[in-house]
Parts: sequence; structure tokens; C-alpha cells
Amino acid sequence: MTLLRIDSSIQGPRSASSELADLAVAEFAANLPDETVVKRHLGTDPLPAEAWATAIAGAFTPAEDRSAAQQQAIELANSLAQELRDADAAVFAFPLYNYGVSQHVKTWIDLALAGGVHGERLLDGKPVVLLTTRGGAYGPGTPREGWDHNTAYLVRILADIWGANVTVIEREFTLVGVNPALDEFTELAALLKKTAHEAAVAAGKALATR
Repeated sequence: MTLLRIDSSIQGPRSASSELADLAVAEFAANLPDETVVKRHLGTDPLPAEAWATAIAGAFTPAEDRSAAQQQAIELANSLAQELRDADAAVFAFPLYNYGVSQHVKTWIDLALAGGVHGERLLDGKPVVLLTTRGGAYGPGTPREGWDHNTAYLVRILADIWGANVTVIEREFTLVGVNPALDEFTELAALLKKTAHEAAVAAGKALATR
């Protein structure tokens, strides 16, 4: 069994989303220690921002006329699509940035789509754990209700386009303790963190015992 883990945080060791992924993958590995975990970190090793446009241009260019850059971009897109095909399950740690999906994740999605066959369900029927974190609160009744343009988009791609069986685990108020303006939410933030951590561990175990 091959588990694909992809992170996208730019927070390094302070990343709340990677912390959740660590918990899920550790639980998976504890139950299936001999299985393969393939890792990709879009935050620390981002894909070239121009690669998607170059791959698309190359796809509409006869193979014998493609530039070296076009051929490299097409090969990159194909490899990302194949990485999804080869995975039996996946853990994606994709935090909210600037109210939406990060540029690193968007580039990855666009390239993987370009590398697949049109309409191909690259994760068809496979279990995927989507871990997403938000610095503030975006739920019903909050000042930022409706401002999260990250989670629904990711589910649309992973589930509706690529056919994955998605489990979403969310953690809010990750900036409590960092931004003094949020100090009044310390107790709530601690509860949300505990709940998300427990859910991540449970999700990792579920991947291993499916």
C-alpha cells in the first residue's frame, strides 16, 4: 500500500497543518510500518509557477516542435498525475492562505490536471484525508463567514473531479497565542486543537485499517 502525503505550509516547524499530517501519518505507520509513504512538500519545494502554462502550450504544439521547457513541463505534469494514480490513499495538509487556496497548491492541481487524461478521476474511490487550518474563525455567525474559499474548492477537486473519498479535518484559531487580538479565544482554540488532533489520529488509523 502506498500513502501519498503532500504538505503546503510555509510555516516550517510552526505549521499547524503539518502537525496534523504528522499525527495522521504516524498513526498510519504505527499500524502499517512496512508500507510506503511518498512525501511531497509544496511549501518548501514549490513547483515552478510557470510550468502549467508551459505544459498547456506544449500540449498544443507538435511533439517534434516543442521547446525543451515545454517538454520538461509536460513531463512534470505527467509525473504529478502518475503520483496520484499510484497512491492507494493520501493525506493532504493544505492550510487557508489569504482566504483561499495557496499558489503552491493551485499550481500542483493545475499541473496534475494537465498531466491526466481529460475527465480522468485520478483518485477514484481512494480514501483521502484533507487537513486544513485557518488562523481565525470562518464559521456561521463569525465576521469572516463565507470568506473561506479554500475548503470547498479543494473538496470539489479531490472528490468531484478526481473521485476521492474525502475526509475533511479542520482546525481554526491557529493564530490564538500569536495575535493578541485573539486572546479571548484561548480556551476555545485549545479545544479546537485537541479535537482536530484526535480526528487526525483517528483518520490515520482508518487509512491503515480500511
